[in-house]
Amino acid sequence: MASDAMDKIASLCKRRGFVFQSSEVYGGINACWDYGPAGVELKRNVKELWWQELTQLRDDIEGLDSAILMHPRVWHASGHVEGFTDPMVDCRVCKARFRADQLEDAVCPKTKKPVLPECAPNLTEPRAFNLMFKTFMGPVEEDSSVVYLRPETAQGIYVNFQNVLSPSRQKIPFGIAQIGKAFRNEISPGNFIFRSREFEQMEMQFFVPPGDALTWFEYWRDQRMAWYEGIGISPTHLRFHEHGPAELAHYAKQAVDIEYEFPFGWKELEGIHNRTDFDLRRHMEHSGKDLSYFDQEANQHYVPYIIETSAGADRTVLTVLVEAYAEEPERVVLRFHPKVAPVKAGIFPLVKRDGMPDRAAAIAADLRKHFRVFYDEKGAVGRRYRRQDELGTPYCITVDSQTLADDTVTVRERDSMAQARVPSEGLLAYFRERLG
Repeated sequence: MASDAMDKIASLCKRRGFVFQSSEVYGGINACWDYGPAGVELKRNVKELWWQELTQLRDDIEGLDSAILMHPRVWHASGHVEGFTDPMVDCRVCKARFRADQLEDAVCPKTKKPVLPECAPNLTEPRAFNLMFKTFMGPVEEDSSVVYLRPETAQGIYVNFQNVLSPSRQKIPFGIAQIGKAFRNEISPGNFIFRSREFEQMEMQFFVPPGDALTWFEYWRDQRMAWYEGIGISPTHLRFHEHGPAELAHYAKQAVDIEYEFPFGWKELEGIHNRTDFDLRRHMEHSGKDLSYFDQEANQHYVPYIIETSAGADRTVLTVLVEAYAEEPERVVLRFHPKVAPVKAGIFPLVKRDGMPDRAAAIAADLRKHFRVFYDEKGAVGRRYRRQDELGTPYCITVDSQTLADDTVTVRERDSMAQARVPSEGLLAYFRERLG
C-alpha cells in the first residue's frame, strides 16, 4: 500500500464514523480513541466472531470477565511491578521521549526527521520506565492504597483457574477465554489504533498436561492463523514469526507471533506462547493457595502448563480496515468480509414519492430484526451507493417503480457492483446465504 495509506484510512474512519480521537473538542488526548457508530459495530463483530470461535463452537473453553482493578500483589507475583518496563530516552532539545530500543524507526516530532542521527547528540542515557498506570483505592493517597490498571487480562484468568474449574466441571485440557480492557502507559504509541494506551485484549489461556504442551502449542498456532483467514485476511499478508532465544519473554518456553503486513511494515497481530507453569506457580508462591490439578486418570497432581493466545481487538479492527481499503477510479471502498461488515445492507427508495419510501422502510424494518441495516433516502442513489461503499456495506437494496408493480427490488453487490432483481419476500434467505 502507499506510504500515506494510514492517513487516508484514519481520515475515512473519522468521515464515516469508525474512529475519533478521544476528547477531540479539547484538542484530543494522545493515543486514546473513541469508536463511532460504524466502528463500534465493526469492533463488536470482530469480538463476537472471536468469542464464537473460542467458546460457542467448543465445549472445552469457558468464558470469564475479571475485574480491571486487582489486588496489587497479583502484579508483584506476575513480575509486572519489577519488570514490566521499556527503556526510555529523552531529547534535551525537542523534549520528546522515545523507546531506546526503537530509535531506528522513531521520528522527531519537531523536525519530522528520523531521530537517528538528527537527535542523537541530545539524547539522555536510557532508563527503565514502568508501563503500568498507578492509582489509589480509597480516600487517602498512600503506599498501602496503591492499585494498578491491569496491563493485561491474562492474570485475571490465572487467579480464577480453580474458581472456573470447579463449577464448569471441566477436565484438563481446557481453556478460559476473556475479552477486556487493558492499559499501558506506552512511551511511543502510534500508527493510529495499532498501539494505544487503552485497548481491548482477546485472550485465551489453555491449561494442559506438561507433557502435551508442544502438541497444543502447534495446534493453537494453526487454529489462530486459520481464524484470521476466515474473517477475510489474505494469507499473503500474514506470516508466522518464531521467537528466538533472545526474544523469548521470561515466562515463555516457546513463542510465535502472527504478523500482518501493515503499511508501516510487518507487525505483531497475535502472540501464541507456551508459558509453562510459570504463572500458576508464581501465584501459588505469593498467595499461599494451591493451584495444582489432580488428574484422576493419571492419578497424579501437577501444575498445568499454559498455552496462551493473546490478540488485540483494536489491532484486529485495524487489520480488517487495512485489508479492506481500496481506491478505485470512481470510488473508495472497504471490501470487508460480510461477517465483519458493520452494516450488512443499505436500503433506499429510488425517489421520495409514489409510496417508495414506505415500502423501503418496511423492508428495512423487517431485515433489521436479523442484522444491521441502514435506511437512506437523501441524495442521488449513486451518492448513496458511494457512502455505503465507504462503510463497507456488502449489499444495497433499491425500491423503484418496478417494485410497486411486481414486488421485486434491485440488489447491488458492493465489490462487483453487479445488480440483480430479487423478490422482496426472498430477501432474508438471499442474504443469509451470502452473509455467512
